[in-house]
Amino acid sequence: MNTKTPKFTLRSPSIDQVGVVERASRFTTRSIKKETKMQGLKMALSMIDLTTLEGSDTEGKVKQLCYKARHLHDAVEGLPTVAAVCVYPNYVSLAHSELKGSGIKVASVATAFPSGNSSLEIKLSDVRMAVEQGADEIDMVISRGKFHAGDYQYVFDEIAAVKDACGMSRLKVILETGELGTLDNVRKASDIAIAAGADFIKTSTGKIKPAATMPVTLVMLEAIRDHYFETGEMVGMKPAGGISKAKLALHYLIMVKETLGEEWLTNQWFRFGASSLANDVLMQIVKQQTGAYQSKDYFSID
Repeated sequence: MNTKTPKFTLRSPSIDQVGVVERASRFTTRSIKKETKMQGLKMALSMIDLTTLEGSDTEGKVKQLCYKARHLHDAVEGLPTVAAVCVYPNYVSLAHSELKGSGIKVASVATAFPSGNSSLEIKLSDVRMAVEQGADEIDMVISRGKFHAGDYQYVFDEIAAVKDACGMSRLKVILETGELGTLDNVRKASDIAIAAGADFIKTSTGKIKPAATMPVTLVMLEAIRDHYFETGEMVGMKPAGGISKAKLALHYLIMVKETLGEEWLTNQWFRFGASSLANDVLMQIVKQQTGAYQSKDYFSID
């Protein structure tokens, strides 16, 4: 473990779970119509990280996903591209080549994703490999076992070491909130990740249920807000897993705007880790323009 990182002192507030659930539910009652809805749908599309993270991944599947990322916006004139394509480190070079010149970022999971159970040496090697192959962004997972054991300094030091290994690449720190147990723990893990240098904090790997939920995301947004009020430093947010419908994505965007402000409503500071969301967003955009739904079969799954 890197002994040069500073001593970390955790000062997280207690979370009113009932209050958080009630506040989060309010965002789902908002109605967005016409022009504002279209703006929100385009914004959501621009914030999606298309992802393939399966043991069955092949070069062909990665190429297909990169092709989809480059051409999703061809469905309707004036649409933005998605934000990134996220792959395992051994496919970063391929994704980098396939996306060259598109402006779409290459993201890579690392640090023994999704379990995080490996040595720091192997985790850092994983990160460096991805960065050397061309990853613009690294999505790491925290050591949940160390977190539950109360070894917050270990978790802090590990994130700081990974951040250093990222160099110029941005770091998204995955908390795996479905394994943290309580909203108090979600807040603690958020504060540790932010203090250790995370560029983004992210809810989930997509491998554990529950994944992203609005109450969990709200707690993480409030951690980002409190850090910003204290330091003036912006940190990004990425809910991942379980967000497959455009309507729900719009509710998330309302929550971001009202918790953090409009400055966070760009893909530099907010992402959706939800590949299936892209197709539903496109269907809703076409519906807004034509008044009729296209079949979901018109869009590729990968």
